[in-house]
Amino acid sequence: MPITIPENLPATGILQRENIFVMNEERAHAQDIRPLSIGILNLMPTKVETETQLLRLLGNSPLQIEIDLLKTESYSSKNTAEEHLLEFYRPVSEALNRCYDGFIITGAPVELMDFEEVDYWKELEGVFDWADRHVFSLLTICWGAQAALYHYYGIPKIKMDSKLSGVYEHRVLEKNSKLTRGFDDRFFVPHSRHTTVNREEVLRRSELSILAESNRAGVYLTASEDLRRVFITGHSEYDPGTLRYEYERDVARGLNPQIPENYFQGDDPLNEPMVKWRSHANLLFVNWLNYAVYQETPYELNRIGCDD
Repeated sequence: MPITIPENLPATGILQRENIFVMNEERAHAQDIRPLSIGILNLMPTKVETETQLLRLLGNSPLQIEIDLLKTESYSSKNTAEEHLLEFYRPVSEALNRCYDGFIITGAPVELMDFEEVDYWKELEGVFDWADRHVFSLLTICWGAQAALYHYYGIPKIKMDSKLSGVYEHRVLEKNSKLTRGFDDRFFVPHSRHTTVNREEVLRRSELSILAESNRAGVYLTASEDLRRVFITGHSEYDPGTLRYEYERDVARGLNPQIPENYFQGDDPLNEPMVKWRSHANLLFVNWLNYAVYQETPYELNRIGCDD
């Protein structure tokens, strides 16, 4: 089944060339089914690239999905054309009077700042509080996951000695979880961050389970027992060239970055990346859509709590 997105969104042509089934809004409205309603609060500076990465994974499922792209109002992106934001994004406040089957909050390049110092922190806290009553399953990524763990459970982020950048091996801890269904015992995920969370702090919260982790990258996949809150510390959605782009950007800035680990063939940045995380990424998002959202969310969205 297709993912429903605006016809002129830049991601549309890319996804169609990859044989991802996309459908324009007019055709979708003519079908007599209720698509899943998924909101995406995109906090990444590279919004077009990030939305394409997420839509690629969401569109690779048998479910029809209606996407709402959202942006903060207390901070305006300086890296995305204003025309793109005006045409395809809505202020997140306009979404707060409705319900969503699923909602995604991305990472953001602000992890070295205290949460309270981030321009849109108060706005984001309002989104977290709203999501408890208006979103059936909230999925948060990288800094978004750290922010959610801090807001809901008081778990702080911890600055690492150096940036974690590369593709790392992970292991499944909870094989019976619906989110890890079908995972290999060992799988790979890209990470790109300066901060982490302490696994002991997570384990102290009885409401949470660590479903997968890495010796090198630490806690990766955490969720509440009912899967209403899902936290992903890595970037399974990354394209093959995303870590290379970040590395070359930092080289150009004179930051002397470390070469991303386990990424370039032979660990040589002159070689092509070795992609080994796509199958996991697709399975993770399909599991979330199917087991955390589609199988559980009420048919009438207002039953999530909008009108309570």
